[in-house]
Amino acid sequence: MDIRQIAAHLKQYFILRPHKGDEAEIIDQINSGITFRGGNLWVLIFAILIASLGLNVNSTAVIIGAMLISPLMGPIIGMGFALGTNDLDMLKRAAKNYAVSTVISILTATVYWLLTPLSDAQSELLARTSPTLYDVLIAFCGGAAGIIATCTKGKSNVIPGVAIATALMPPLCTAGFGLGTGHIMYFLGAFYLFFINTVFICLATLGGVKLMHFEKKVFLSPERERRVRHIVTTVVVVTMIPAAIVTANIVKKSIFDSNVSNFVKSELAQTGTQVISTEVDKESLTLRVVAVGREFGEAAIDEAESRMGNYGLDKYRLAIIQGAQSDSILLLNNKLSQISASREEEHRLMQELSQKMGLYESRLAEYSRLETVNSEIASELPILFPTIESISLSRPTGDAGSGQRDIVSAYVEPKKGKLLHSDDAHRLRQWLKARTEADSISLFVARRK
Repeated sequence: MDIRQIAAHLKQYFILRPHKGDEAEIIDQINSGITFRGGNLWVLIFAILIASLGLNVNSTAVIIGAMLISPLMGPIIGMGFALGTNDLDMLKRAAKNYAVSTVISILTATVYWLLTPLSDAQSELLARTSPTLYDVLIAFCGGAAGIIATCTKGKSNVIPGVAIATALMPPLCTAGFGLGTGHIMYFLGAFYLFFINTVFICLATLGGVKLMHFEKKVFLSPERERRVRHIVTTVVVVTMIPAAIVTANIVKKSIFDSNVSNFVKSELAQTGTQVISTEVDKESLTLRVVAVGREFGEAAIDEAESRMGNYGLDKYRLAIIQGAQSDSILLLNNKLSQISASREEEHRLMQELSQKMGLYESRLAEYSRLETVNSEIASELPILFPTIESISLSRPTGDAGSGQRDIVSAYVEPKKGKLLHSDDAHRLRQWLKARTEADSISLFVARRK
C-alpha cells in the first residue's frame, strides 16, 4: 500500500459532507438563535449579572455557570453562517442582534458595577483585560467545533462548551467594570478580547460552511450577486483588520518575550551564576539582566552581546548588573519589601485604633446620654411611681463589642415602709426601657427597714 492509498484511506475518517444534517433544519436552528427578544433577552441580562457577580467575588464556578446559560453564541454563529452562504438578510439580522446584545450586556454590567459596594479588580477580572494569541486560537477552534456540531447529524450539546471555552461573557462584564469604575484601559482590553473572539468564531464558522458545501443564496441577477459578494468581502475585511492588528501585536510581543527568555537561558548560563531578573527598556534599547553568584567576565559579556542578533535582539545592547551592584539591588528590593510590609502593618494598626476610638466615643456618648436621662426622670418619678424614693441608672463596665446587647442597670430605693410590687416593677422596666432606648433593663431593688 503506497502513500496515496494510505492518504485516501485516512481521508474517509475526516470527510464531513456525508455526516451533514438537513440544511433546512440547520438554517432554522441558526435563525432561532439569532434573535434577542423576550425570554432570550432576559436570559442574557441575568447571565450577565451572574457573570458580574462571579467576577466580583472571584468565583470561577459562578462564571462558568453564567457562560452555560448565555445565548450570545447565536448571533455570532449566524453572522459566520450568513457570510458562508451569501445570505445578506441573515447577516443583517445577525449583526443587528449582535450589536443589541453587546450593548445591553455592557450596560447591564456597567449598572451592576456602579451599584456594587465591592469594586476591587480580582484575578478573574484582570485575566480578561489582556488578550493573547491563545485566546485567538481558542476562539477559532471553538467556533470550528460549534459549527461542525451544529451542522452534522446526531448533534451533541457543544455550543455551551464553546461558550465556556471562548469566554464571551466575562470580557463584556469586564468592559462594564471599566466603564462603571472609570478604568478605560480595562474597558478597551476586555472589549478587544470579546471582539477577537467574535471575529475568529465567525471566521471558523465561515470555513466550516464552505467545507461542508452549503447551498448559497440564489440572486435574481448576476449584478446583485456581485454586489452582495463585494459587500460580504468588505464586511469580512473591515472586521478582520482590527483583529489582525491586535493579533499581530500579540504575536510580536510573544515572540519577543520568548526570544529574550531563550537568549538568557542559552547565552547567560554559567555555573555558579543565577539570573534573578530581566528587564527590557525599549526607549534606550537595553536588555538589563540582574545576576548573582560568580560574575561574568568582560569577554563573556561581549560574546553574549554579539549573539543577540541570533535571537532577534540585534538592536538591543546587553547590560549585566552583578557583584556589588546586584547586591545593592537585592538589598534595595528587600528594604522596599520591608517598608511595604511595615506600612501595611501600620495601616492595619491605624484601622484597629480608629475602630477602638469610635467604640470609646460611642460608649462615652451613651454614658453622657444616661446622665441626662437620670436628671430628666428625677422629676417624673414621684408622679408615675409615688412609692419610689430614688432611682439611679448605670451601664455595666466592660468593652461592648459588636453584637453585644445594650443593657442598663437601674438601682431603685423605695420609700420607707413601702414595697415595689411585681406589676409596678414590670411597668418601671418598660418605662425605663423606652426612656433609655436600651435593649434590656436590669432592676435592683434596695430593701429598707
